[in-house]
Amino acid sequence: MQQRQLGKNGPLVSALGLGCMGLSEFYGETSEDESISLLHHALDLGVNFLDTADMYGHGKNERLIGRAIKGRREQVILASKFGLVRSEGGYIEGVAGSPEYVHKAIDASLKRLGVDVIDLYYQHRIDPQVPIEETVGAMAELVVAGKVRYLGLSEASPAMLRRAHAVHPITALQTEYSLWTRDVEHEILPTCRELGIGFVPYAPLGRGMLTGRIQSMQALGQQDWRQSQPRFQAEHFRRNKEFVSKLAEIAREKQCAPSQLALAWVLAQGDDIVPIPGTKKRAYLEENLGALKVQLTSTDLASIEAALPLEAVSGPRYGPDDFERIDIVTPSRK
Repeated sequence: MQQRQLGKNGPLVSALGLGCMGLSEFYGETSEDESISLLHHALDLGVNFLDTADMYGHGKNERLIGRAIKGRREQVILASKFGLVRSEGGYIEGVAGSPEYVHKAIDASLKRLGVDVIDLYYQHRIDPQVPIEETVGAMAELVVAGKVRYLGLSEASPAMLRRAHAVHPITALQTEYSLWTRDVEHEILPTCRELGIGFVPYAPLGRGMLTGRIQSMQALGQQDWRQSQPRFQAEHFRRNKEFVSKLAEIAREKQCAPSQLALAWVLAQGDDIVPIPGTKKRAYLEENLGALKVQLTSTDLASIEAALPLEAVSGPRYGPDDFERIDIVTPSRK
């Protein structure tokens, strides 16, 4: 398995990690036994970077990961996140980043995961009501206490990254990045590189759209969260299928799957980038790992850039009430 270093002084991780959110909710029905089997298979194949969060499945995902890595903890670089607060009914109520909440959240996550330490601990979203210096200061206390090894942020602005990094080294930033979501290229990636912060793209396959397997909305179950996402709806969906068709044409020329080309493109954007595609199926896990064998030349990258311009993508990233839209300005509430 190819490895990459997270940040200037962070851990070595598999060049492709595994995003575990979908193993518990958001993308249709799940099976805990099948998920455990998938996670074991990923570890057997050399994938050692597992990404979860306390809000995935309302704690269920962390318990799942804990069960899967029992007896294999030394094989795993374990990442989790805190800060998105859910009600008992499962709704996202907002963001929490107070020092008191940080200490409460880590103890709950360690218990669910069944571990003594989390390797990489992210703030899931920045709390607009709490200075980032206070939140990261509390996170730094977790490092001193031996509960956390490295700190990360998710969906933070360049300004927030700088302020956080001045309090304690930030090892990684996790933000959406793929062929159809490239906002980070303007300021965020350059800031990460200036500060020596690793970059972890989530949804590097456009939530499955870039695999080419989603040909109709009927293919998604009624419980699938993508049913509510703008890029998967009506005219946006039709236009985005055209985008994916062009991606598939290039993939055929490279003799690889569209998913492999999409992941290879993200990997080619820098050795400091470690994507975390998610899947519930062994075959797709293996297909994703095949991206590590796809070599893209400068000519290939130029061809992809010309054929798949960002303006060809239709629709915003998220809907107005989506939990992922929570940013440094306004917490989402329902």
